[in-house]
Amino acid sequence: MKKSSFVALIMGTVSGVLFAIGMCMALLPEWNAFTEGVVFGCVGLIIGVVTFLVWCKMENKSLPKFNLKNIFYTVYGIISALVLGVGMCMCLVWQQIVWGTLIGLLGIIMLIALIPIIKGIK
Repeated sequence: MKKSSFVALIMGTVSGVLFAIGMCMALLPEWNAFTEGVVFGCVGLIIGVVTFLVWCKMENKSLPKFNLKNIFYTVYGIISALVLGVGMCMCLVWQQIVWGTLIGLLGIIMLIALIPIIKGIK
């Protein structure tokens, strides 16, 4: 494993854990920690961005260009993740197992479709 991959792995894991704990703190009323959760979530996001910048620097890669294609990929990925999340909420929170499973599967299919959309089929 290259050093850049290892550093990105560690920093990305820390970022993801901080973001996830922050979201739990902010969104679970039983925890009574909304403000602290927002702070943890923001720190997780900032570390995630720093991780990406450090990885680009260590790999000698340029930052991605801001063009319509990259913006579409990003928006599509966000919408796909939200569809998956709505399906999970329907199953776990609203007890609508059948519809939640179908919508969750749609979200998974949308996320899997992101790979051929970006890389193409050869």
